[in-house]
This record gives sequence, structure tokens and C-alpha cells, in this order.
Amino acid sequence: MPVMDSTPSQTSVYSTGKAGYSTIAKKPQHFLSTADFTAEQLYELVRRAINFKVEAKYETSKTPERPLTGKTLALIFSKRSTRTRVATESSMAYLGGHAMFLGGQDIQLGVNESLLDTSRVVSSMVDGIMARVNGHEEIELLAQESTVPIINALSAKYHPTQILADLMTLHEHVHHRKSGAKDQYTAHLQHPRETLPGLRVAWVGDANNILQEILVAFPKLGISVASACPKGYTCDEDVLAIAKADAKKSGAELLFTTDPLEAVKNADVIITDTWISMGQEDEKAQRLREFEGYQVTMEMANKAGAKPDWSFMHCLPRKQEEVDDEVFYSERSLVFPEAENRKWTILSVIDTFMVKGGF
Repeated sequence: MPVMDSTPSQTSVYSTGKAGYSTIAKKPQHFLSTADFTAEQLYELVRRAINFKVEAKYETSKTPERPLTGKTLALIFSKRSTRTRVATESSMAYLGGHAMFLGGQDIQLGVNESLLDTSRVVSSMVDGIMARVNGHEEIELLAQESTVPIINALSAKYHPTQILADLMTLHEHVHHRKSGAKDQYTAHLQHPRETLPGLRVAWVGDANNILQEILVAFPKLGISVASACPKGYTCDEDVLAIAKADAKKSGAELLFTTDPLEAVKNADVIITDTWISMGQEDEKAQRLREFEGYQVTMEMANKAGAKPDWSFMHCLPRKQEEVDDEVFYSERSLVFPEAENRKWTILSVIDTFMVKGGF
């Protein structure tokens, strides 16, 4: 009896998905910033994240699907990471795939090989790339040259996965507060378009990538943003233009000031972030002087006239000068649910762009 030959047939032809056998391929959809997506697409990413949370945490008797079995996501990180790395590696495992961490000391990037070459080589061997870079032009170059989806894990300009987690956390908080559900998770029973529009967010801090991502996402969803940054700390002009255009369409309000009390007035949520990031340690004394009066405290919120039920958010890691313990560890603080939700929103992003191929 003849043995079946398991080798490919010499008469078969397989599509490479490219224009002939070349390096030219159909470009995948990337996730570089929430600025690139519509309000409905952002809602869908949040809604999908909530469904994953319910599936994984509360419907544990169900066997999850493993659509990324045999697939690999490369994590090219130029900077250290806690929440993003843990969230991404555990998300890939949940979907049946493998996350390959490639830190700055692990590969030739920036040493003997250019970013362009690295992007072409790595993307030819994996099914997706999540990258934490320095300048935003680096993530754009990766996306330009990659043949697989690129997910921005943080750049100097934007931090989209963080802001998706913030939106999910706000939805959960508003829903559960209004529904009165204390011991049950019911956020999946209400659409975020019913909870997020009309909120007023106060930002008190640096004009950094978190604020810029907030500005290209929140006004689009009808969330008003009042931002207080010290004199000389301003957002990029294109970011401001996007925020103003989105606010005009949605009816959201925008306020830019150097006075934290003015920004916090009537706020539903107060958000801040670190003022001294990696690489800025030499500027610490100067920055502490420039950010004097910006520490989020109960006294600040009361003096400014925040809403009686105001909440606090911070993307972590946190330092004392940004927010005191009384606020950070209070019942008003959403920082730890916010951190956990990094997993569910990153899971949603991986599912959307690696499994479903984007929108």
C-alpha cells in the first residue's frame, strides 16, 4: 500500500498575498493612536474588552477560543514596562498565541541594525508587533515597513492602549454607580455610548503622551476635557486641531489653562500622570518648581469645586508629588481597576487587529 507523501505537491501554487514573490505586500491595519478611529470603532474596542473580562473572570466554566494558536506577537520594547508587558503576554496566552519579548538588550535594534531593517525582518517571521518606542516617528516607520499589524505600546506622542483602559474604567464606574450594583459585575449590560458622553474630565499635569491621547479620543466621544499644564508645557498643534474639530462635532467642551483649580471645577474625574519620566531625572528640581501647586489632593478638589462624587485616575507608576496618599488610596481612586483593564483592552486590540484583521 503506497505511503502518502506529506510534502507539498510540486504542481500546487500558493498565494503569497503579495504582488508576485517580492517584498511588496498588502498593508495591514495598525493601531497607532485612537486619533485614527471613529467614535463607534472606539466604542467597539471598549465593548469587546468588557466582554473579554466577563468571559475570562466571570464565565469561567466556558472554554475560551484559541484563535491565535501557532501565532506569535513580537514585543519590541525600547523602554521598561510592567502593566503593558504583563497585559500583552497574558492576553496572547489567553488567545492561544505566543508573545516574544524583545527588549533593548535582546536584539540588534539601534546597535547594528536600523529600525527599518528590523521592521522588515521581524515582521516576516511573526504575526504582529507591539512596540514601545521613543519618538512617534519610530512607530510610524515600523508601521510603514511592517507586513503585520503594529500596535503602539507607547510613544513620546501617544499611548492608545492606556486611554482605551481609561474609557473602559470610566464606563464601568459610571454604570455601577448609577445602577447601584455593588456585588455584581453588570457593565456588559450597558453600552458605553450611554455612560461616557457628557462626562467632564480634568487633567492636571504635564502636556505628555497621555494628555495628547486623551485629547484625540475623549472629545470624539462627547467627553469634555479641561487641561491644566504649567506655563510652557503645551500639546502638539496637530493634536489640538484634532481635539477642537472633534469637540465641535460632538458638543464636548475644551479648556486649556495653567490654573489647576480652574481645570478641576465641576470635574467628574481628575486625572494626572508622572511629571518626571525616565530620562528626565536631571530636570527633577526644575520640574518640581514648575509643577508646584499641581499635586492632586482633597483640598484641591474641594477648593476648586469638583463634583461631589468626583473620581481619580492615574496610569501608574505614581509618585507622591503628583497625588497624595489620601486621594490615591481613597474610595475615589480608580487606579487599580484602571491598571487591570489594560489587560482587557489590549486583549480587545489584539483580537481586533490580529484575529479579525482590523475594522
